[in-house]
Amino acid sequence: MADTDETTPADVLVFGSLNVDLVCRVASIARPGETVLAPRYEQLFGGKGANQAVAAARMIGGGNRVAMVGAVGDDVLGQAVADNLRGEGIDVGGLQTAPERAGCAFISIDAAGENAITVASGANGCVTAAALALGRLGPQSILVLQMEIPLVECVAAARAARDAGARTVVNLAPVPPDLDEAGMLQLMELADVLVVNESELRSAATICAVESGNASERARTLSERLDLAVIATRGSRGLIIADRNRPVRSIPAMSVEIVDTTGAGDTFVGVFAVGLSEGRAPDDAAERAAVAASLACRKLGAQSAMPTAAEVERALAELKP
Repeated sequence: MADTDETTPADVLVFGSLNVDLVCRVASIARPGETVLAPRYEQLFGGKGANQAVAAARMIGGGNRVAMVGAVGDDVLGQAVADNLRGEGIDVGGLQTAPERAGCAFISIDAAGENAITVASGANGCVTAAALALGRLGPQSILVLQMEIPLVECVAAARAARDAGARTVVNLAPVPPDLDEAGMLQLMELADVLVVNESELRSAATICAVESGNASERARTLSERLDLAVIATRGSRGLIIADRNRPVRSIPAMSVEIVDTTGAGDTFVGVFAVGLSEGRAPDDAAERAAVAASLACRKLGAQSAMPTAAEVERALAELKP
């Protein structure tokens, strides 16, 4: 699937999962043993990796400055996933073809816009970091990782980024059920920024034996223990940033009418990575990403709801006093 010169490093390289999302709206999310009915469903493109790549590409524009490395099935859905990314101006030369079906996510969204998601990994379980050795990372690159692909490959990708002089943003989502402190430390020693939501923050703190406390205290202690910046997103309450030698900061979310929160977290990560690649300070990059994440809650779906750079700029201008 190579589309571009493999020796050209990307500004933002996302190494992760690609899925097709099957989305339905329900009055309430089914409890164990319960069946709920939805009038229809939609087939959309998703996967945390692909979502974050699309969010980044919409901030940067075309030109293959965002690259996606992952695995898809040798099937109609796999080709559709690749074509969708291509249409967003994303370099898909690092996509690998696996002997599995394309990953698929089954998403239920309730009347309040909250969601429940089941992911069938499929081809995502076959991805390797080998494609990162083809000159896709350079000193100016930002590598973005999530946890929907094997941890060992994420560690290998982070090591490749460190060797290339690139920076790495790890979105610890979802937290692997078998992740222990040794595995966490192995990955985090190669990372520059850890992005988590509140639930993931609690899990990360537990894994690293951080004593109980509020979100700010956990984030600060994790930042000190892992020697990196920690960003904890808190939905409508915005986010907090903790890094080693500065007080914990809080950045508010923009108030919007919530339709679907599915892609908000991925939007944040992708836009934040672009901000870092542009030389913005982490706080500035996080503020822009928080606005983009809020805008993504106004529409149904993940990629289908992600804003453009122009929309984010307009929203930021409106927020200024």
